[in-house]
Amino acid sequence: MSATGFKIMASLASANRLEKKFAIRSYSVEHGYPSRRRSLVDDAKFETQKNREAVRSWIEESRSASQDFDLSEEEVIVAEETRQKDGQQKTDDMLKRKNLMIALPANNGLDNLPRILRLMQATQATIEHLESRQNEKDRKCFDIFMSVMITPANLLTFMKSARQAGLGEVSLLREKLISVKDPWFPRHISDLDFCTHIMTKYEPELDSDHPGFSDAIYRARRLEIANIAFDYRYGNPIPRVKYTEEEIKTWGIVYKELLRLFPTHACSKHIEVFKLLEQECGYAPDNIPQLEDVSRFLKKRTGFTIRPAAGLLTARDFLASLAYRVFQTTQYMRHPSEPDHSPEPDCVHELLGHIPILADESFADFSQEIGLASLGASDEDLEKLATLYWFTVEFGLCRENGQIRAYGAGLLSSFGELKHSLSNKPELREFDPEKTAIQSYQDLDYQEIYFVAESFDDAKEKFRKYVADKLPRRFEVSYDPYTDRVHVIDSVEKMDRLVGKISNQIERLHSCSSKLRKIFN
Repeated sequence: MSATGFKIMASLASANRLEKKFAIRSYSVEHGYPSRRRSLVDDAKFETQKNREAVRSWIEESRSASQDFDLSEEEVIVAEETRQKDGQQKTDDMLKRKNLMIALPANNGLDNLPRILRLMQATQATIEHLESRQNEKDRKCFDIFMSVMITPANLLTFMKSARQAGLGEVSLLREKLISVKDPWFPRHISDLDFCTHIMTKYEPELDSDHPGFSDAIYRARRLEIANIAFDYRYGNPIPRVKYTEEEIKTWGIVYKELLRLFPTHACSKHIEVFKLLEQECGYAPDNIPQLEDVSRFLKKRTGFTIRPAAGLLTARDFLASLAYRVFQTTQYMRHPSEPDHSPEPDCVHELLGHIPILADESFADFSQEIGLASLGASDEDLEKLATLYWFTVEFGLCRENGQIRAYGAGLLSSFGELKHSLSNKPELREFDPEKTAIQSYQDLDYQEIYFVAESFDDAKEKFRKYVADKLPRRFEVSYDPYTDRVHVIDSVEKMDRLVGKISNQIERLHSCSSKLRKIFN
């Protein structure tokens, strides 16, 4: 479940100057990646690390440009506003509304407030709102909230003066460096064309421990199939792959062994849908299904569709696709020398592990919930979401009729770990999103810990509560299945419009319920 050697193809067309600077140029060890092996969780952590390094670099560059090396990080942000921007009008004489939080020193309490107000007056600021409160962590300290109209140049003067005079620590609310602009995310399903930008053509020669490292024929074949994903665009049918006899043989070895284990190890929904896939999509030991056929099957069942992928995407890109009920799927086959293992996702993992359970409506909804929560999430929250995905969609267990059964794709596509997960060797814990999200994981060997959900519906409800309580976001999102578009809900007006639509649907359901009760009563 890991991959290496993928690099960014291009920055998104909509990225601004800062976002381009923060873009990770490579996910290889040469650029600091922790290992030759890759996983969704490590990608999220690596992205957080690189973003923080980019922030620190930008801070130092801005301090150097302003010739003031004593500026705090908050002051650097304001200093940037006072500089000429790409030929645009200089902004240091333009009034702007700024929301400030001033943390007063514990030993002075509110004694510094009069001096702060005089300093505000000296910098020609207009105070529109002011309130004070005790600090939640230290009741001896006070926080002052201010909403003011002030020029960037005068704000910088105020912040520097307050710091140097020891009046308090000034913070800009919602204007931390990374939060000046929310992370880009797709607003329409067609924008997923931009969500493969870390990929280049597959380069297995970067990994000497890859089973296909010294196999030139295999590497050429991987490149051929990967190009299908690189060239794919929204709305096109997925090109069909004519698999070789050797690829079909590798598929058959895994297929037969897993089919033997499914009745005693897989959840009932997986078994139920797997039979339908054999009937409708050509699943068989001697035939590898085509993604276009499987995509049409999923669309009828749960509204999910498939998009070809050249390998493991970044956590942000992959999870964003789930928000649109799109599953990014590889088409290539693992190396024949190791049919029971692949160092990255391949069609065995996708088609035998992920696809059957995505045909269950409740599980499909749960997958989309994770995707929607990822849109615009901070790097830290994205790490938690990627970890939740790892321990549920990839390696999750559930209860059925008093028995523990597997629903995670990483288990249902690996007969070795499938047997391990239901043995007496690993530790089983109840699924609790808050604890699961920070659990360390094992990528080089079988998992030592698995999380057990009561049901998909139970996992979904727990996840929703966790997102609402623990993953704050300055906006919410709503997916419109009629237009395949995500709407950002960041105002009362937008919320009222959404409530109106939902109210109409509830009225229709109420009317339908009344008619049915009359008929059957």
